[in-house]
Formats: sequence, structure tokens, C-alpha cells
Amino acid sequence: MRSVLSLAEEIVAREGGYVNDPVDPGGATNHGVTIGTLRRLGLDLTGDGRVSTADVRKLTRAQAVEIFIDHYWRRPGIERLPEDLQPAVFDMYVNAGANAVKILQRLLTRLGRPCPDDGIIGPRTVAAAYGAGGGIAEAYAIARRDYYYALADARPASRKYARRRDGGKGGWITRAEEFMAPQHRLSEAQHRERVAKWD
Repeated sequence: MRSVLSLAEEIVAREGGYVNDPVDPGGATNHGVTIGTLRRLGLDLTGDGRVSTADVRKLTRAQAVEIFIDHYWRRPGIERLPEDLQPAVFDMYVNAGANAVKILQRLLTRLGRPCPDDGIIGPRTVAAAYGAGGGIAEAYAIARRDYYYALADARPASRKYARRRDGGKGGWITRAEEFMAPQHRLSEAQHRERVAKWD
């Protein structure tokens, strides 16, 4: 398996640079780190006594990697999960926080491995994940894609993240599908059929 450093560097590359989309509930973001995260961690990078968008802009790629490893890998205990699940859950944790683990927990429960839906990687979740057997990483990637579609169903302002302006797959969907085998990815026609009701 790739190192956690390599995984974190891939996430930073995937996230891109500074954006402050008014529709994004996360607010100002740089390299995937939100202003909320900087405030929670008390990272006043400009030294002006407050955490603002200026601090988000100042964040370096190396600092983002460090934040991801410390607070999105180690703190939630991603390394306790089966190795094949770790990259996708780590990537999703950066994108959606504890919802990444809740998606896994709900999936495991549907697969007959009940565990609490609390967003915490505790002993029951770890045991359920190991007990689920082969294919759990693929099933997780599909569940993640379904989560994104459902989120866009419920929140029209977020649809631009799931569907491009030309109708093709948006960033959320392509990101989820990076973690699954090609045969499980939706064709463009299937994607367009899935999002047709948004029009």
C-alpha cells in the first residue's frame, strides 16, 4: 500500500488551490483545508490574532498535508480499517468529515455486519469492516458515489459538484469513481439518466 504521506499528497493535488465559493458550506478552502478547520485548530498563519480568509490563502501544500495526516488520518484512526479501504475513507474524510465513516457504517450494516452509525472508527466498526470480506472497498466507493448523488438531490445548490455544466460527471462523482474498478463506474449515459430529474 502507498504511504499515508503519498495518500495525503494525492488528496492535496486532487483538492486544488484556493477557492471561496459562496455555495460551498465549507467556505474558503485551500488545498482542501477549510477556514473552519483552520479556526478549529487555531492556525493564525498571518499572525494578526484572528483566523480569516487571509490565513486560508497563506496555507501551503506542505501544511495541508500535515493537517490531513494529523487530523484526518491519525485522529479518526483510518489506519485501523482494512488496508484496501483506507485510501477511499481517508479521501472522503477530508471531503466530508465523520460522514465518511457513517457511510461505511451504514454500508456494513446493510451487508449484515451491524455497527453503530456514529462516525467513529471504534472496535465494532473495525471488526465489521474486517468481517465484510472482499469487495468492501468497491462497495464503499459505490456507496460514496450514491451519497453524493443523494446530497445533490436534496440540495440543488450542490448539484454543480455532481454534474458539470455540459451535463457530464462533476467532481464529486469522478472523485468517488477514482476509487472503484472501471466496470463499476457509470457510463456518461447512465450518469445523465441519474441526474435528468434535476432539470
